[in-house]
Amino acid sequence: MSTNDNPPEEPMGSELPPQDEPEQDARREAQPGGPAQPVPPVRPAGSAPPVRPAGSAEPGEATPAVAPAPPAEPAQTGRQRLAQGLWPPRVSRAQLIVALLLFVLGLGLAIQVRSNSDSSALRGARQEDLVRILDELDGRTKRLEDEKQRLEDQRKELESSSNQAEEARRQTVEKERQLGILAGTVAAQGPGITLKITDPKGQVQSDQLLDTLQELRAAGAEAIQINGVRVVASSFFSDEGGGVGIDGKKITQPYEFKVIGKPQDLEPALNIPGGVVQTLEKEQATVAVTRSAKIVVDALRAAKQPDYARSSSS
Repeated sequence: MSTNDNPPEEPMGSELPPQDEPEQDARREAQPGGPAQPVPPVRPAGSAPPVRPAGSAEPGEATPAVAPAPPAEPAQTGRQRLAQGLWPPRVSRAQLIVALLLFVLGLGLAIQVRSNSDSSALRGARQEDLVRILDELDGRTKRLEDEKQRLEDQRKELESSSNQAEEARRQTVEKERQLGILAGTVAAQGPGITLKITDPKGQVQSDQLLDTLQELRAAGAEAIQINGVRVVASSFFSDEGGGVGIDGKKITQPYEFKVIGKPQDLEPALNIPGGVVQTLEKEQATVAVTRSAKIVVDALRAAKQPDYARSSSS
């Protein structure tokens, strides 16, 4: 039996034994130049590095600063989200164009409805009634044109007259006469009509006589008297027992209107559909209209001196 003098071989892959702690301390003390530096422990081969917790550092390293977490934003309510969506308003160009088109469309519809309502009163009128209304409008237009021409002639006379003072005086006298007729202080005569209203049942009231007066004025009446009472711009009507009061004077039926104006305009204005004659006949009154080439309006009113108004030319 033989013996092997060689020492036994160490198995492959075996790890070196860890060095003793005194031996490591001696090695650290032997390093020249300064204090001893810590030597990291020797890790076995093939082992993973140790896991460090967040915010920790190796020995000798500075600890990194950790930023604080931002505060959580408070949750918004439904009303707050709705308010943020509505204000400030976000209007696009297309929305502005659509709003403008809708406004124009609404305006056109309003104008169309108004024009239809204005013309509905004449839809049921007969052809001869429409012709009469057109003739009345033509008459009013002709009167306005004549008045315009007269004023133009007066202006030309004042500009071209060699004696402008005399011409102005003459026109002043003529204007005073015209104003006297309108104010009822001067008698007047001319063509016109006579309107007689017979009311045996006493159904005609003061407002119906006032409507008749307004219709005659709109047709071009220049001077009016009713039962001997001169009617002017300041006249007022009131209901009296068994009659009607005009400017405080009581009159009874039959009511007789003497009107100076163009008969061809005055009579048709009273006979239009739904006008004065039809309204009075509904109250069982009898209405008679007579044209005349000469109507005399001789009832006068006293000239009233104003208390405070004075002429600006004096």
